[in-house]
Amino acid sequence: MEGHLKQIPGFCLGGTSIPGLDNKVNCDIIVGYKSVYRMCFAMACFFFLFTIIMIRVRNSKDPRAAIQNGFWFFKFLLLVGIAVGAFFIPDGTFNTVWYYFGLVGSFFFIITQLILLVDFAHSWNQSWLLKAEEGNSKCWFAALLSFTFIFYAVAFSAVVLFYVFYTKPDDCTEHKVFISLNFIFCIIVSIVAILPKVQEAQPTSGLLQASFISCYTMYVTWSAMTNNPNRQCNPSLLSLVQTVTATPAPGPAPTQTPGSVQWWDAQSIVGLIIFLFCTLYASIRSSTNTQVNKLMQTEDNQGLTDYSSTGEDGVRRAVDNEEEAVTYNYSFFHFSLLLASLYIMMTLTNWYM
Repeated sequence: MEGHLKQIPGFCLGGTSIPGLDNKVNCDIIVGYKSVYRMCFAMACFFFLFTIIMIRVRNSKDPRAAIQNGFWFFKFLLLVGIAVGAFFIPDGTFNTVWYYFGLVGSFFFIITQLILLVDFAHSWNQSWLLKAEEGNSKCWFAALLSFTFIFYAVAFSAVVLFYVFYTKPDDCTEHKVFISLNFIFCIIVSIVAILPKVQEAQPTSGLLQASFISCYTMYVTWSAMTNNPNRQCNPSLLSLVQTVTATPAPGPAPTQTPGSVQWWDAQSIVGLIIFLFCTLYASIRSSTNTQVNKLMQTEDNQGLTDYSSTGEDGVRRAVDNEEEAVTYNYSFFHFSLLLASLYIMMTLTNWYM
């Protein structure tokens, strides 16, 4: 892409020039990792600004609530302006500094993501247990058992595949440690989930949550290993498929530049799918878990339930359901999106500068 841009006369520094016209655009920052860093920097700045603006908005009577629920054209214009300005930031140490911001923000987003997944599994287990109590208990318990078995089977299969393809007898020590530790942690979590003390405090706690989180733990382990620049310990999925389905031709194996990484691969796609799922779930969730509600700043929000009313002319009109209290914490909502933008940045760039 950068090569094509440099072919545009009078556009890129070091590219084709036009007599009397200076090339002033640094095309190196328009494409590749640097462009992702700048776009996500703009998104993070935008959401950080609204995180500050929306602090302590209690109800729709606050003038700032109108900014949250309207002025979309101006907000979009502001985001575009910040994004354009971000591309004029000189290289310098920007990429390195922003990379570490991305690491920290992504870490906290992964923790938030994990909590949302635990809450999802808890709500799922609770819902099916209630349906089992209402009738046809054998069917619902069989369904719970089936999904629990499937999740554990996937997690255990992942451990086996990790040892086969992502470790070597005399190399990849870090991978062996990560796989073993996370496998042990999954066993510990499964045991803790069915302890009498835990069952007493959380009657709906069970192996479904533990198995579900075990699968997520294996995904995080895989995601970490696929970002290892050592291709002996980090074969691409395409190479694994070719190894299994085809016999290598005689002769020297193709070499790959040391330290090179894939810009877009399967773990990035899976990571974005999980991110979208968690974002959607966070938007529509109605958890009964008070600890999760407190973390998500939704415990004390008691918005009205009437979202529309029918007038005398028979036309349904929207009704303000946040006159007494907002239905979610505006500031925390934007802070979550700030962390999400950093996580997207690190996922798209494979956690590399």
